[in-house]
Amino acid sequence: MKTKLENVKPKEIETRSFEIITEELGDKKLQPGTELIVKRCIHTSADFDYADNLYFSKDAVPKAIEAIKHGACIVTDTQMVKAGINKKALAKFGGEVYCFMSDEDVAKNAKSAGSTRAAASMEKAAKLGKPVIFAIGNAPTALVRLYELIQEKQIQPYLIIGVPVGFVNVVQSKEMIMETDVPCIVAKGRKGGSNIAACICNALLYMIDNERDYWK
Repeated sequence: MKTKLENVKPKEIETRSFEIITEELGDKKLQPGTELIVKRCIHTSADFDYADNLYFSKDAVPKAIEAIKHGACIVTDTQMVKAGINKKALAKFGGEVYCFMSDEDVAKNAKSAGSTRAAASMEKAAKLGKPVIFAIGNAPTALVRLYELIQEKQIQPYLIIGVPVGFVNVVQSKEMIMETDVPCIVAKGRKGGSNIAACICNALLYMIDNERDYWK
């Protein structure tokens, strides 16, 4: 039996992918204003569970978009997330992407405190003096420290994207973030990852400025 391939031009592959996602979602109702983010997560992972497990706090998307438009920076917990974010699109609004995980002072502070580099990098981010969006795709300890910094009133993020993947304290750390009054987008449960954190950031950017027909 000969395998039959779809005849799709290279520049049309992404458009066709989103058509398939929309078709397979069928009558599934998504929270208004979040559809493109959910679909991009599915597109990135081929996992339709994101249609059910993505949590959006009230007005998280419009608040995040306004923050980006006013030059908010993005702080991540992995170089992979940083690499995956469309920095050119973010720079149009004056924003930058930071990842402090490899910084010597972060490693030193983590060792001194007996904590993780992820937690120490959140402490460094709290001293940036800039409006910040956090995109956490790997380390639940980053979310736990963010929660503590928020409770201590040392930081007030414009948005937390909480999508670490794994088993140890992953679910708990996400629930802690959902308990705060900070706008958040969280992948409930164990799923997530650096690719999902980056794609949510890009989805927000593309909702502001994008020429793709399927994205309008």
